[in-house]
Amino acid sequence: MTKAPEFISASKWLDQNRPVSQMTWAPGEPLIITDRLISHGGWIDRPGEACLNVYLPPTIVPGNAAAADPWLDHVRRVYPNDAEHIIAWLAHRAQRPAEKINHALVLGGRQGIGKDTLLEPVKQAIGPWNFIEVMPSHMLGRFNGFLKAAVLRINEARDLGEVNRYAWHDHMKAITASPPDVLRVDEKNLREHSVLNCCGVIITTNHKTDGIFLPADDRRHYVAWSDLSKEDFTADYWNKLWRFYRNGGDRHVAAYLHELDISTFDAKAPPPQTSAFWDIVTANRSPEDAELADVLDRLGNPDATTLTRVQNEATGEFEAWLRDHKNRRLIPFRFESCDYTPVRNAAAKDGMWKINRKRQTVYAKANLSERERLAAARRLTE
Repeated sequence: MTKAPEFISASKWLDQNRPVSQMTWAPGEPLIITDRLISHGGWIDRPGEACLNVYLPPTIVPGNAAAADPWLDHVRRVYPNDAEHIIAWLAHRAQRPAEKINHALVLGGRQGIGKDTLLEPVKQAIGPWNFIEVMPSHMLGRFNGFLKAAVLRINEARDLGEVNRYAWHDHMKAITASPPDVLRVDEKNLREHSVLNCCGVIITTNHKTDGIFLPADDRRHYVAWSDLSKEDFTADYWNKLWRFYRNGGDRHVAAYLHELDISTFDAKAPPPQTSAFWDIVTANRSPEDAELADVLDRLGNPDATTLTRVQNEATGEFEAWLRDHKNRRLIPFRFESCDYTPVRNAAAKDGMWKINRKRQTVYAKANLSERERLAAARRLTE
């Protein structure tokens, strides 16, 4: 008598025959990564274990790189001074999705000049599922599945309010550059898991003066800005370019990005600081920054100083601003913008310095060594 076959659930069969210990997203790795697991610090050897890789490579069949001119002409028309850096950055995403680029690409300009059109064939070249688009507010939320992207595009970045802009800039540091080499991903209805920090960030914006916050010492953003307007393009221009895409142009662009020589593109080096970058930095400077710099000039730009000394030298509206308690949280930012940093007194529990029988925060020049900053602070107490 033939024994009836036993049936088991698919999940049980997988547990018995194809078990995996964890899930990750890792470009360049096989579907099942054997004998390794990923942790907060990176890969660790673990014989007998397996990790499921949910990264899906692009499926587009590359065309003829020599036929990508319509797209190249568009990039060069919109960003004539920045096209070569932009194209190399995008080619890196196509060729080396597992390698982190340590700076974000900021594409700015008026609405209707073709920023979306520029990126459309890139999306196809790396796989639409590897090109994730979010709004700035999403970046501060709990769920961050968007980190599993070869390109993470943040749309229409603009002013979120002064405090939020600082918080957003600080939050983005771990995403736009590495280390960290690994990021924790929290997706709704899924267990948290670790993924490689290799997403390339593109920020698009129509706003220069009230857009993203960038300090003068930033080394994580390449800013390209276009002076064109939508009136500089005809309807026929867009019809021809999109017809090119539909008729295989996206495959030609994919071929161009995959074949471009990027041996001189250093993904880890700080990007050039463009004139548009300095426009944003200047726009982010508050009037109090200049007024504080003037007071420090009158004090002789000392190696170290205190808020009290600055208040005593300030006059008019700026003196009133400094003495207004509601501005106390902003004062460290103002000193930082003038290249002064707080010096902690390790001998005091609260880190403050006692000067003229009053506990005070000491700010010293940021370009001094730690020993020099401490010595300058101690001189104020004498």
